[in-house]
Amino acid sequence: MVPIDIQHFAEGRTKARAYFCYLFSKNIPNRLPSLSEDMIMPRLLKIKADLENCEGVYLLDHKGVQVSPTFTKDDQIDDDIGKIRADRAYYYRAVREGRCTITDPYPSLITGDLTVTASAPIYDENGSLKYVACIDMPLEEVLKIAHLNKMDTFFGEFFKIVYAGFSFALVAIALLLFVKGIESFFTYGISIGHFQIKDVFEATILLTLSLAIFDLSKTLIEEEILGRYKEHDISGPHKTMVRFLGSIIIALSIEALMLVFKFAITDPNKLIYSMYIIAGVGILIVSLAIYIKFTKLKIDE
Repeated sequence: MVPIDIQHFAEGRTKARAYFCYLFSKNIPNRLPSLSEDMIMPRLLKIKADLENCEGVYLLDHKGVQVSPTFTKDDQIDDDIGKIRADRAYYYRAVREGRCTITDPYPSLITGDLTVTASAPIYDENGSLKYVACIDMPLEEVLKIAHLNKMDTFFGEFFKIVYAGFSFALVAIALLLFVKGIESFFTYGISIGHFQIKDVFEATILLTLSLAIFDLSKTLIEEEILGRYKEHDISGPHKTMVRFLGSIIIALSIEALMLVFKFAITDPNKLIYSMYIIAGVGILIVSLAIYIKFTKLKIDE
């Protein structure tokens, strides 16, 4: 009986191949004059860095001879240079089909687990084959990339619907806060006869909270529903939290400033309460800075 994960891989081979072909075409130059190993390897290593748990990357020449070390997750295997890979499916399929290909799962020489190799031929400006770029990925990781697990797919669609509901509810709340903030500002904030500095601050707080909630809902829609992840130092979920907390910190800072003005005029004995908020804001800022620092270090690793 065929293992279930291999069955799933067979069902989603086209989707998995399309993903790797996109990575190759986006990062590695093709049909350019003076193609060289030094030009291709940094781009191949960039793909490796972008792929979580990539098993290894390496480069073959037009005859199927490996011309670069095998760069694994934590090391590089220099002894692989010069080995002939012309009889491997990832070489002759890429050459024969003249396009990016993906192999069937096979036992890895590095880990012994099932792995899949994606390969792409690289041509010079005359259309002559120069190199074949190869990426080894564990089968489980390829299944995750292609979203081929049926249970994952079910829950993925379910969570998309849930995120959509929360996101649009947050958009509605943000719009209500925005309308209330604008109404408060134009009703009290700029009225000559009733100008109150606290009304301006309250309108500012409402608008800031509206922006924070709208920004959160926008990020949720882009990343959790549409699946658009932008390149930042901080990954999607962490970036969402950082942006939202940053907006909350701004709102609390404005509230603290408003209380300082209010108590300084009406009741100086209560200034201590605004100091508590300012101290809390300071703790939030320090905690957020520590969170960003350790999150960035983890991602860089």
